[in-house]
Amino acid sequence: MDFSVYILYSRSLDKFYIGYTANFTARLAYHNSTQNKIWTKRGQPWEVHLLIDRLEKSQALKMEKHLKKMKSRNYLINLKADPSAIDALIQRFRKSI
Repeated sequence: MDFSVYILYSRSLDKFYIGYTANFTARLAYHNSTQNKIWTKRGQPWEVHLLIDRLEKSQALKMEKHLKKMKSRNYLINLKADPSAIDALIQRFRKSI
């Protein structure tokens, strides 16, 4: 199954949110939904900052953990601006055969 790692941005909070999912469209809709009862409810509306898709589940989990561990706003901004950095991340967390 294809998974995605996503970075959302909230203008109202001026914050990023990082997650992974098997269904990005549904997950984004939930983050922006009135049914949302999690932390992201406070940041609505969320917009897509970056989406990295077509990942294996283990790859997506490792990448999400890495991005959260970085705790760097500049890293997330620069990642979006540099496609080669995204490619490097994908390769770094590629499933070993």
